[in-house]
Amino acid sequence: MSVSNAPILITGASQRVGLHCAERLLDDGHAVIVTFRSEKPALQRLRERGALTLQADFSDEASILAFIEELKCHTGSLRAIVHNASAWFAEAPGEEAAAFAQLFTVHMLAPYLINLHCAELLQRSEQADIVHISDDVVRKGSGNRPAYCASKAGLDSLTLSFAARFAPAIKVNGIAPALLMFNEDDDAEYRSKALSKSALGFEPGPQVIYQSLRYLLDTPYITGTTLTVNGGRHLK
Repeated sequence: MSVSNAPILITGASQRVGLHCAERLLDDGHAVIVTFRSEKPALQRLRERGALTLQADFSDEASILAFIEELKCHTGSLRAIVHNASAWFAEAPGEEAAAFAQLFTVHMLAPYLINLHCAELLQRSEQADIVHISDDVVRKGSGNRPAYCASKAGLDSLTLSFAARFAPAIKVNGIAPALLMFNEDDDAEYRSKALSKSALGFEPGPQVIYQSLRYLLDTPYITGTTLTVNGGRHLK
């Protein structure tokens, strides 16, 4: 990946996959800006390495637009935007509309507004990319989390639309992962069941997303594509 003076923005990068990608980009010599919703210990480690960290919860239009204005106070250009911020929960009975609105705001409205208002920053970079982190679950739907699934499917649609809108100056692609990392409290039964859903049958960790991100950033002739990173779940 060629190193640009323009920073790469990663949303929701205080833990897990987003954090890993931020650290790897720093390893590779890139300037990095990350957003976080709440303070976590790893953020100080990123700051010590030179990353700019900006608080943003993307809870409504006003907070998204406020973040964009703050971002523009810190940089006049961007090499890439990686939309990693995500919310993961099922709709509680009686609160379905609020849940849908929250998921829509984080997964669709925030990327939509950030892409529109930050396109000028990307266009000031010799190379420019937008990468949406979606979810493999949109391939078949989800009976347990229909609002989550629908909002991530909408993000896939934004990939196509912005790829058409911003070409040829900005490439726009997506990554749709399935299971990447277990949580510490996941029991053996859950882990075994989850691993059995993929043809490859192992927990890959966050590195496979960084490898996919690098591929999208490095390859000049791909746009409007979502990479499926699911270990062959579609084969089972």
